[in-house]
Amino acid sequence: MIQRRTVLKTGAALTGTLGSAGLLVPALADAAPATEPAGDLDPTGIAQFTQPMPVPKVLQPSAVSSTTTYYKMTMKEVDVQLVPGYTSRVRTFNGSFPGPVIKAVSGRRVVVQQTNQLPVPASVHLHGAHVPQSSDGSPMDLIAAGGGTKTYTYPNSQPHANLWLHDHAHHYEAETVYRGLSGFYLLTDTEEQKLSLPSGAYDVPIGLSDARLDDTGQLVYAMGDRKRRVLLANGRAWPYFQVAARKYRLRLFNMSNMRFYTLKLADGSAFQQIGGDGGLLEKPVEATSVALSPGERADLVVDFSRYAEGTTLVLENTAARYPDDPAEQIGRVLQFRVGAPAADASRVPATLRTLPPLGTATVNRSFELYTDESGATMDSSINGKTYDMDRIDTEVEYGATEIWSVRNANTRVPHNFHMHLVQFRVLERGGKPVTSGPESGLKDTVSVMPGETVKLQATFTGYEGTYVYHCHMFDHAAMGMMANFRVTRARSARR
Repeated sequence: MIQRRTVLKTGAALTGTLGSAGLLVPALADAAPATEPAGDLDPTGIAQFTQPMPVPKVLQPSAVSSTTTYYKMTMKEVDVQLVPGYTSRVRTFNGSFPGPVIKAVSGRRVVVQQTNQLPVPASVHLHGAHVPQSSDGSPMDLIAAGGGTKTYTYPNSQPHANLWLHDHAHHYEAETVYRGLSGFYLLTDTEEQKLSLPSGAYDVPIGLSDARLDDTGQLVYAMGDRKRRVLLANGRAWPYFQVAARKYRLRLFNMSNMRFYTLKLADGSAFQQIGGDGGLLEKPVEATSVALSPGERADLVVDFSRYAEGTTLVLENTAARYPDDPAEQIGRVLQFRVGAPAADASRVPATLRTLPPLGTATVNRSFELYTDESGATMDSSINGKTYDMDRIDTEVEYGATEIWSVRNANTRVPHNFHMHLVQFRVLERGGKPVTSGPESGLKDTVSVMPGETVKLQATFTGYEGTYVYHCHMFDHAAMGMMANFRVTRARSARR
């Protein structure tokens, strides 16, 4: 087992730096730093919109039974072209960055055998999934480096959702996910399938991340790094994507360690947001921008038929920028190139789904997120405590419906909050009720800005066991902003 104190005693240094949202966060240097790079690759010299954006491949099963679909995946390092003219070593599932895609169906079990050929231990978490503790990818439930294996069972006993796979090995997860270990898991059900939404080649998952490269094209990793000024879409820097003049379903996944995005089309035109983390909203929301903190997802329908053939359109990021960074670097994400019209029988109905009733909460809890903004320590905490794998911080009675008030106690540092095992509903943000809009659906990750309180409601059912909640800015979790909760049927569960 890897203890937090072991990592922090390896000579890591802490400094105050600007974080990926343009706000001050502490930076923890690598526990085992590599040789200092000769210099960085200048992002302003990287040609934009010259590489096509890859569409992640759908993973084919190794076996299929009447109840279960089986897959085999190998975590390994490969060399890929993130930017034109260079090859970069990345960490992947099955050699693809990001990806591949597992397509699953509610009520049908998926079993995945993971083999770890990486140089570091790993723990695979299916983000947003309702799974038993043994398959949750707990921070200390590690697959040994150099050939260790583990089999994960995903019952898919939940409605449709936009889920994703990533590493969760404590103290390794921040770097390993940054280096590419992420994949898509699209769960569908009959409620979603009966709709005539864009499908097939017109339903495209897009993983967003950022990078810093040295002058040989290799990824440079440092916690809290403010120099990640290369934006990647499906593992390519500032790619273009050829689209037909028709409607597309674009499923956006923020797979970045620390970066917040606010995304809009360059011409300011509207699109329809139809879903988020936990699947479809009750009704589509017409919007001109969408905000994503690390780990969050947005499900959009964009109608390209309103553009003439030959039109180019940039997806922009208008989130906070660094004062010394040219806007065309982190202000641009990818370019759409509109081609000829294509047949389109898809439609977005006025009603998409009926969400499960909220129920009556019987327990109220409060959680405070805090990172030392002074740079004097390396600690990030929840309710004043840093993560301890052997400590149960919250006891939850099985079947209980609870309201959790999550407060960001910092004045400059943003956080977000992710809860394992359950999807939740956002009741309030900053004291204002959330009754409609993109946060009104099922969620598993939510942003919490400095001084802000977000109120969540969840029902804890399905499985007993120990799970975690944490900030999904991976560097903050690695520095201790994570805690254990235990779900038990015991009536004496502590409040």
